Amino acid sequence: MAQAAAHSSTHHAHGQQHPIKLYLVVWVWLFILSTCSYLVDYFQLEGFLRYSLILLFMLLKAGLIVAVFMHMAWERLSLVYAILVPMSAVLVFVAIMMLEADYTLFSRLSFFAPGQ
Repeated sequence: MAQAAAHSSTHHAHGQQHPIKLYLVVWVWLFILSTCSYLVDYFQLEGFLRYSLILLFMLLKAGLIVAVFMHMAWERLSLVYAILVPMSAVLVFVAIMMLEADYTLFSRLSFFAPGQ
């Protein structure tokens, strides 16, 4: 009985272990993505390409950090949905607001433009 309790307590003390190789691979990918972000500035890219590449590298790095270092890759699907669905809804609503802002600006410029 004492052995079973000791075995049970050591089982809970260790928890979930991941190989160190996984963390090293993630660190290397984070370094590569950070280097790519730096190269966007180094090559003086401009305009839509610059901002889209910076956002892409930022999202990839954030995804790696959340998946591996915050252990979301091993969480239950309901917890993942509890985080991803609200964030996706916020992004959709921001996109809708951006479209409405463009429409409002276009309406103001066309109706209140001087000389008409």
